[in-house]
Amino acid sequence: ILFIVSEVMFFFAFFWAFFTSSLSPVFNIGGVWPPAGIVAISPWGLPLLNTIILLSSGASVTWAHHAIVGGFKKEALVGLIVTIIFAVIFTGLQGFEYINAPFAMSDSVYGSVFFMATGFHGFHVIIGTIFLSICTFRLYLDHFSRQRHFGFEAAAWY
Repeated sequence: ILFIVSEVMFFFAFFWAFFTSSLSPVFNIGGVWPPAGIVAISPWGLPLLNTIILLSSGASVTWAHHAIVGGFKKEALVGLIVTIIFAVIFTGLQGFEYINAPFAMSDSVYGSVFFMATGFHGFHVIIGTIFLSICTFRLYLDHFSRQRHFGFEAAAWY
């Protein structure tokens, strides 16, 4: 649980930086948010789609967990595969968003906070995808049972 708390605090620091910068923009970035010359990404396009995909992956990994607890191996495998597909799509769309972003990391605090927060989140998703891929393989090999599946639960929590 301490690891999860540290992850929450890590990401909270990026949200804090964003809110501090946006609610009280300093003079050297023009005193406005987003800073002068920065074209912000619309939250209603690709970011909204990626949010929906991320929430859907949470639902599918929960489905897989319930299937494991219920002893339904095939259903759990399908749930995990769907979750991994969602994660790969999410990562691909985030990469596309990075390539097409109208600003760079060096474009004031706006670019720095955006790329650091979303970059670490993307890295987090990639690591989680690797963990869940290993869990899928282990589930296929019958390493998990209704009572013993902590490796899966740890990966799902991550």
